[in-house]
Parts: sequence; structure tokens; C-alpha cells
Amino acid sequence: MNGASIERDGDLFRLSGELNMQTVPALWQQAGSQLPQAGAAIVVDLGAVDRCDSAALALLVEWMRAARGRGVEIGFRNLPPQLVDIAGLTGLGDMLPVVKS
Repeated sequence: MNGASIERDGDLFRLSGELNMQTVPALWQQAGSQLPQAGAAIVVDLGAVDRCDSAALALLVEWMRAARGRGVEIGFRNLPPQLVDIAGLTGLGDMLPVVKS
């Protein structure tokens, strides 16, 4: 799979495909306009992500920043091992709000 997609079901965002430098900008634009307003809580599920690179981590950090700016609580679940490794290497692993499935 060479693309990536995001699907929203209420307060759940499901990512799938490859998260890389080519696909992340479009996902950022698409999801940024769908973030709810203050007081909401959302979960981003990465269980269907096939591959990712450091751009995926940048995307999650930007979503965290945008959510905080709107007063929205955000959590991530089913992080791919590749992304967990990248987050650990960059020292951002403890910053990601991971929720259990």
C-alpha cells in the first residue's frame, strides 16, 4: 500500500496505510479540520498502519499540539512497533498519551 487514509467515527479516528513524508501532509490537513471543540476527547487508532517513519511521529505531535490548543483530550492506541521505536529514540515516547484498546 502506498497511500494513507483517515476515517472518523465520532470521537475515534482510524489511520491506515503508510505514514511517511509523502502521505502525512494530506492527513494533517484532512484531520486538522475535523478536530472537535473544547471539552471533547478523541482517540486515534493506528492499528491498520502498515509502515511509518519519523513523519508519523511528527503528525502525532502536531495533533497533540492542535488538540491542546482547542482544549481537546487526545489519546493514541495500537501504535506500530516501528513508531514506538522512533518515539523512544527521539525521547518522545513518554510524551505520547497512549490508551489501551
